[in-house]
Amino acid sequence: MASQTANTKKTGSWDLPLKVIKTGIVSWLIVFLFWGLGSLQYDEIFLPSPAETWTAIKELVSNGTLWADIAASVSRVLKGWGLAVVIAVPVGLVVGHFKPIRWIVEPILSLFRFIPAIALTSLFLMWFGVDETSKVALILYAAFFQVLVNTIAGVVATDHSLMEAASCMGASRLRVFFTVVLPSAVPNIFTGIRLGLSSSIICVIAAEMLVGNDGLGYLIQSSKMYYKTAWAFAGIVTLALIGFVADRLLQLFGCTFLKHFGVRKA
Repeated sequence: MASQTANTKKTGSWDLPLKVIKTGIVSWLIVFLFWGLGSLQYDEIFLPSPAETWTAIKELVSNGTLWADIAASVSRVLKGWGLAVVIAVPVGLVVGHFKPIRWIVEPILSLFRFIPAIALTSLFLMWFGVDETSKVALILYAAFFQVLVNTIAGVVATDHSLMEAASCMGASRLRVFFTVVLPSAVPNIFTGIRLGLSSSIICVIAAEMLVGNDGLGYLIQSSKMYYKTAWAFAGIVTLALIGFVADRLLQLFGCTFLKHFGVRKA
């Protein structure tokens, strides 16, 4: 009994540090530590320090540039990624559930999902012009296949014995789909949505660096052209923070949502 109490106390003493580590703060501190040490070896043009980058962030915030670029990039990501989720999830559910459709679609997926969105930039510019439509279309393309492939995989991985058991109990095919197949596929769908978000953020930066006149990608590219490396690092750090926060929020929502389907994430 005494040893169990001691073990409980030891475990409890680690609860707070483990919770802090789980937030990602320690990881960020390690990155900034090595970044700061590295910046001591080079001048500001090559590798600005965290302090110099922070000064650049404050400067960009004060003149309104950073907020405008954040708003432009986030707006594009939400449009493209949101459309990808809305289209890919129902399509993936149908394709995954009906074998003949899957046999037709899978070879096409194998062809297109290995073509990166950035390789289609010139075509999208020709088709949709240089305005917002081309950028949103690129993001939609980048996220679509991530969500679609994972949705199909989730449906295909459904335990057929559960489907047969539900059918034997008198459930219709539609009821089996909504009570067995869909709940089983939800974890995979959520994984695809997360991967689609990261692909969307990567794609919007690449698109803005190539053809943008605003956004974080444009800020990074234009800062590099004028040798304002601290501004470029300000854009990179802001981008990393946005991606980190967005993924954590999506994880939090996902964990809460997945509990309804009996899934517990560590």
